[in-house]
Amino acid sequence: MAGGKQSPRQKMINLMYLVFIAMLALNMSKEVLNAFGLLNANIEESNVAATAKNSNAMNGLAQLASDQPEKYAPLKAKADKVDQLSTEYYQYLQNIKEEMEGSVEDATDYQVMDKADFLDQKFFVGDKLRPEGEEFLSRMTEYRDNMKQVVADNAELKSELDNKFTPNAETNRDGKEVEYMDYHYKGFPLIASIAKITLLQSQVKNIESEVLSKLTTGALKEEVSMNKYTTLMETPKAAYYNGETFDGQIVLGRKDATLKPKRVELKLDGRTLSENQYAIEDGRVVLKVGAGSVGDHKITGQLIFEQDGEDLPVDVEQSFATIAKPNSATISADKMNVVYRGVDNPMTITFAGVQSGNVNASAPGLRKQSGSSYIMSPGAGKEVKINVTGKLSTGETVSDSKTFRIKNLPRPTGMVAGEYDDVKKGRQQLAISDVDAKFLNFDFELKPRVTSFIFKVPGQPAIPVSGNRLNGAAKSALNRARKGDIVQFAKIKAAIPGVKVNLPGVSSVAVELTN
Repeated sequence: MAGGKQSPRQKMINLMYLVFIAMLALNMSKEVLNAFGLLNANIEESNVAATAKNSNAMNGLAQLASDQPEKYAPLKAKADKVDQLSTEYYQYLQNIKEEMEGSVEDATDYQVMDKADFLDQKFFVGDKLRPEGEEFLSRMTEYRDNMKQVVADNAELKSELDNKFTPNAETNRDGKEVEYMDYHYKGFPLIASIAKITLLQSQVKNIESEVLSKLTTGALKEEVSMNKYTTLMETPKAAYYNGETFDGQIVLGRKDATLKPKRVELKLDGRTLSENQYAIEDGRVVLKVGAGSVGDHKITGQLIFEQDGEDLPVDVEQSFATIAKPNSATISADKMNVVYRGVDNPMTITFAGVQSGNVNASAPGLRKQSGSSYIMSPGAGKEVKINVTGKLSTGETVSDSKTFRIKNLPRPTGMVAGEYDDVKKGRQQLAISDVDAKFLNFDFELKPRVTSFIFKVPGQPAIPVSGNRLNGAAKSALNRARKGDIVQFAKIKAAIPGVKVNLPGVSSVAVELTN
């Protein structure tokens, strides 16, 4: 039609034919534009529903974190990060959509949204991307990478993030490789580009929902895992006599270090337990009460947990028995198997089955503090014998004894600036360093105070020093020493405030000068 010389009539016919074809194309285009518009509206509705679903999931996790912070607070922190990243990226896409919709008078009239010039001008300049186009790509990859950091331990989610948010080049219908931005956003009708960005927003909501689901599902899986269980023994009574049939039952019980009651209300034989009579450890309520008198004892009350913001009580009704007729005393030194002269040695002295008020212990240097706590301050000699008597509820008296060795305090170790072995110091630092004495690997917290020492520099007379730092004469001798000289702190004397005993000589300290 367009070749050769044509008459005016033929030109008119050709023009009318072209107009006819354009009108057909226009009608088809309007139907396609309407289809894109309806698709976009449907996806937006799904996004609203997904937003509500994710919000409910966040609220539920927040409640769990409030009820059991040790267990769920770390999960909530991850969820908060996911929500923050997704919300920021979603809003960035929403801002672009609002710009696009604002370029037409009526954003619901899809038939007029057939132009491609908005994104072509916003994202592209010729064959290259504008800064706005580069930002579009960087925002996508930044969202992907940040989300992958949050779900670093889930290979499935990381793979899905790579698949959905990696702007790789695409192959068109002609088999040619086309850059991501050109393939998806260049030359497309406005409504088609809006629908694509809405679809991208939908993928953001979906991946956020999947991550939140994985977090809560993983926590639930761990919650019901068999490694959360241990075996417990249930018995109708706490003690049995010879010849009876033991009818205990082995049952499963959950253990969870993060599961702690909000409040504990327990009673022992009707007496309310105070907070210092129990402790919560590894999901258990550990009692710290005396066994009491011989016979059966009952523990009753409630453990109150918080669930969905409300108190949920769990009833407690257990019993134990205190065994009668002990035949030996239990005598133990709290620190070691010997007692040391010159210090207060804490001891615990009990008689099995006898209340502490009915137990008496005696020995030279032994005095009672309270209950079963005693202090032993041994005097002269190499041994001390502790005699113990106990009065049973029947009125019978039982007795026992034990002999402890008495040892002198060990030799303190001399130290310079807190060091004692292979010490190397500059002379300026050494001039202001403290000389100390410490008991290494000793169970008592004793703090000797250095009162004097002798300072020796090679080739110079020894200088006596009072106190625990170099005096003027010693510093002068130090200044005359050479680099590499080994100076010594010898004949160190120390005393322990409040302890009336002579300490053995403190070990010397050698220091190599580094300048």
